[in-house]
Amino acid sequence: MICIKNGTIHTAVKKETFKGDILIQNGKILQIGTDLDGQADQVIQAEGLEVYPGFIDAHCHVGLDVFAGGSMGMEFNETNDPVTPQLSAVDGFNPFDHHLELAREGGVTCIATGPGSSNAIGGTFAAFKTVGTWTDDMVVKKAVAMKCAFGENPKRFYQNKGIASRMTNAAVIRAALRKAQIYLEKVERAQTDPAKYPAYDQKCEALLPVLRKEIPLKAHVHQANDIQTALRIAKEFDVNITLEHVTEGHLIVDELVKENLPLAVGPTFSHATKVELLNKSWTTPGILAKAGCHVSIISDAPVTPLHDLPLYAGMAMKAGMDPYDALRAITINAAEHIGVADRVGSLETGKDADLVICKGSPMEISGVVKYVFINGLLI
Repeated sequence: MICIKNGTIHTAVKKETFKGDILIQNGKILQIGTDLDGQADQVIQAEGLEVYPGFIDAHCHVGLDVFAGGSMGMEFNETNDPVTPQLSAVDGFNPFDHHLELAREGGVTCIATGPGSSNAIGGTFAAFKTVGTWTDDMVVKKAVAMKCAFGENPKRFYQNKGIASRMTNAAVIRAALRKAQIYLEKVERAQTDPAKYPAYDQKCEALLPVLRKEIPLKAHVHQANDIQTALRIAKEFDVNITLEHVTEGHLIVDELVKENLPLAVGPTFSHATKVELLNKSWTTPGILAKAGCHVSIISDAPVTPLHDLPLYAGMAMKAGMDPYDALRAITINAAEHIGVADRVGSLETGKDADLVICKGSPMEISGVVKYVFINGLLI
């Protein structure tokens, strides 16, 4: 049993901080209170230090774009086929990706990673802890969402293979979802007559969890028109959706408030490398959060470094975002965005003991990460 003693605790679910102890047992937060060290086998003195939940990136590609062990690999884009819902992040994830080590040193303890944005439909994202050597033991949730992409990337990758415009890309996504709908209708009819079960279709099978609302679409959208197309398709097929990147979200903030969807904003710490990024701004997450949207801040690593995730929240604060909203954007909101808030994202009794103990604020350049716990283990 471990006690974090006399730290200033930021729960991420209450705005007010307080000085107290956190008791850890069997990888979980057993108790939060005062004078808990008498029950502990090990005491970490946190006087003068700040205690946060482990930071969470709701959207990156770490583990699938790797440089480790002297070899390079780019596993997150399948460029042979624009529609690949049958792909799963767990089958490409490399637990020895050096960026995972850097991430946890920066206090990032959980990530959602998966296919990139070359494909109209790319496959399933998964959530992982950032420590371990065996992929299956690192998984928090195997199927977080089904990646799909709008805008420039599918056009760029497939302009000579059938996708040269936003209209075609949307049509490709619609076609895949409609084919899966027809397949699902046959599957459901076969419940009373197994002889009616359709011929196995791997792509359609992979899309069934989306149609059944077990996982959402995870839509790569930068421009306002792409955001609108993604929402239009989600409504047409009555599926859940989260919006990723949302670069021009501040231009349509009133409509996004009405939609009441999880929004993952970023990466912002980079140049506008393509036309759909021209309106990129650090003000976007703050504008959306202030209006009442559910906002996470993401790195999209390796586009920007994963271990600097807290700094990106600090940059949003500098541009006007409320500090509590910024903290939630890399903790509990990110956990809710990827469907793992029952385990991580806040300091609450019963949750995984993923904690970051800092000297100063990790959202400032001067902040220093002193201790990182993942699953109750000091890393």
